[in-house]
Amino acid sequence: MSFARTSLRSLRSATLLSLRPPITLSSAAPSKVVAITPLRTFASGSPLRMVVSSVRYDAKPSRSAWAKNPIIKYEELKPLTQQPTDDVLVIDVREPDEVALGSIPSAVNLPLSRLKDALDRGFNAGDFQKEFAFSKPTYDQNIIFFCRSGKRSANAAELASERGYPNIRNYQGSWLDWSKREGEDKDD
Repeated sequence: MSFARTSLRSLRSATLLSLRPPITLSSAAPSKVVAITPLRTFASGSPLRMVVSSVRYDAKPSRSAWAKNPIIKYEELKPLTQQPTDDVLVIDVREPDEVALGSIPSAVNLPLSRLKDALDRGFNAGDFQKEFAFSKPTYDQNIIFFCRSGKRSANAAELASERGYPNIRNYQGSWLDWSKREGEDKDD
């Protein structure tokens, strides 16, 4: 720090201190008066306010390289289902009665009819966990949607994107493609 900066800072502090009257304390004897000058004062007389940055809460996470291609194919999805991680969430948007007939391994069910409300910022994570039996997706989590043929999952991807989830992909072939390919794999 240079001498000029130091002297300006001390001059400014001295000026601020001289603007405030000293605080006096008297002891038991009325003849003794002690003057205490505050060490640091603020230039504005207004009380301090805590300012919380809206950047942390309102900023939308950016799209990851993983989500640059919005369509995922069977060949890329298959290994993700064989070794599931918390980094990638596979969501079946069909209704529960359809899921009962079969689903992709490691997938969780969040019906399209409930998706819009469930992914809303105001939807409590605890209530989400109770209703759907898995943790509410985080905004930076990679999510893959699928349905029966790919139409509802495309709608789900669009809704999730509108809700602030940037890392979304759609398995376009969905359950029909998966079950057909898995049937072929079993015949080999």
